[in-house]
Amino acid sequence: MPLENIITFFTNLLAFDDKLPLLFTQFYFWAFFALVFAGLTLLKNKVMLRNTFLMFASLFFYFKTSGLFVILLLFTTLNCFWVGKRIDLTESVRKRKWLVFLGVFLNLLLLVYFKYAYFFTSVYNSIFHTNVEILNYLALWTNNFAGTTYFRVDNIVLPVGISFYTFQSISYVIDIYRKRIKHERNFFDFGFFVCFFPGLVAGPIIRANQFMPQLHRKFFLSRRQFGIAVFWILNGLMKKLILSDYLAVNFVDRVIENPNFFTAFENLSAIFIYSLQVYADFSGYTDIAIGVAMLMGFYMPKNFNAPYKATNPGDFWKRWHISLSTWLKDYLYIPLGGNRKGKFRTNINLMITMLLGGLWHGASWNFVIWGGLNGLGIVIYKGWRKIKNLNRLRITLAFFILAMHLYFFFPMPVLKIALVWMGVISFGVLLSFLFIDVFKRKPFQKLNRAWSIFLTFVFVTFTRLFFRSGSNLDPAEQTAHAWQTAKAMVNKIGGTWNWEQIPDIVGAYFAVFLLFVLGMIIHWFPERWKRWYRINFTLLPIWAIGLAVLATIFLVYQFITADLQPFIYFQF
Repeated sequence: MPLENIITFFTNLLAFDDKLPLLFTQFYFWAFFALVFAGLTLLKNKVMLRNTFLMFASLFFYFKTSGLFVILLLFTTLNCFWVGKRIDLTESVRKRKWLVFLGVFLNLLLLVYFKYAYFFTSVYNSIFHTNVEILNYLALWTNNFAGTTYFRVDNIVLPVGISFYTFQSISYVIDIYRKRIKHERNFFDFGFFVCFFPGLVAGPIIRANQFMPQLHRKFFLSRRQFGIAVFWILNGLMKKLILSDYLAVNFVDRVIENPNFFTAFENLSAIFIYSLQVYADFSGYTDIAIGVAMLMGFYMPKNFNAPYKATNPGDFWKRWHISLSTWLKDYLYIPLGGNRKGKFRTNINLMITMLLGGLWHGASWNFVIWGGLNGLGIVIYKGWRKIKNLNRLRITLAFFILAMHLYFFFPMPVLKIALVWMGVISFGVLLSFLFIDVFKRKPFQKLNRAWSIFLTFVFVTFTRLFFRSGSNLDPAEQTAHAWQTAKAMVNKIGGTWNWEQIPDIVGAYFAVFLLFVLGMIIHWFPERWKRWYRINFTLLPIWAIGLAVLATIFLVYQFITADLQPFIYFQF
């Protein structure tokens, strides 16, 4: 091979290519990981060199994923390392407050600039009837400084994973201020903590007090840890490529991108199937990240705990994206006052937390509505559980009658959906009242739990209508476009139903519906069953684990789409 070809090959290999990011679902990542793992085995007992090597490997990973945005990651790392050190070494309470403010402000400033510039500009234009347009000042200043026109000044691109590493860095600064941890003395150790590539671009959000003690331990990987690490990687790949991508490409994306072209049943099915898709996508990423980290001797926090087994909205958020939920609780909800300021203030704190949690997911009113609906669900349930069955029945029947009258006089699709939803809830409350208060017999506990899970799943799924319609859009257009998509789907679902078409639709998309049902059944398996097959997988001999890897690769290949789908949470 001529020298020029070799140079060209390595130049392309090391250069950023937005068409070839290092995704867990691509061969390029696993080749990269093999090289990183080889380097790790050489440096496993030299802790400082190992951490330095992994920091630079992580920076390269992020560069291959996001290009020159790696500079922002380095800035965040340098800023928090310096601020954390100054806070820890400063005795003055006033200076400590100013330093923590500086650290948090600079992190949030970058997040707001890149993620919310379009949203806040749109809000400003709507309020003051102006026509302010976005100008990328960082790109403009860089072009002026370098004397080039390389960067676009009319567009702000969202760096991959900025929400995750920003929140991770903020928690480090605040925890030092609260004297929960000491500052990290070595910059490369701290840089490794911020940049650790398995969870860098889509979480889970790692806490310094959980992860940083691991930085100073020598590499150790037992036979059982190896087995469970491989299990999580295979589990995540199957979730992503068999469940999430197949459901998205073959049904969900088609319907949600053009809801008016599909029937009411297809629109309703799309949002239910999307609930499984987004779970399989995000938890699949987390499973792979946990497995990859474990192979390197590091442990990341659990991010999901069978969220669709939740029996109420509050329980759901204890099971879904746990690292974000606990972050919002510790650094937003509790500082706001938590539940220490009375019932009314507690509800306000909950709503603020959920609204900002929605906004964290995306710069669109649809995400704010989604967060607000989840917050409202938690607040309502907290009051609901204290009401007696007879009063519950009276309340639900009153709302059902109200919805019926409103729909009679104003036959709008959204009111039709509200009428059906109140009818379902009223039916459940009526049965509960009859069994417990009239017949003096407690209903089967499992049946009651199943009903609660069903209601919670339906509620969470309908809120996802606003979540999905605001995803995968140009930031300059997403607010208006997302609202139109959500409105179109509501109008379809609450519109006219042709029940005779449903068997034909299920037949046409039989593989999609079958995969959805199987995915939900597996999700609802008892935890002891899942623990049993995880443990037994780890006990297999190495050759059997190797065969399982090959079988999984073959199975995944049968489902793989022509164009691999990016992980949904990359956009957050």
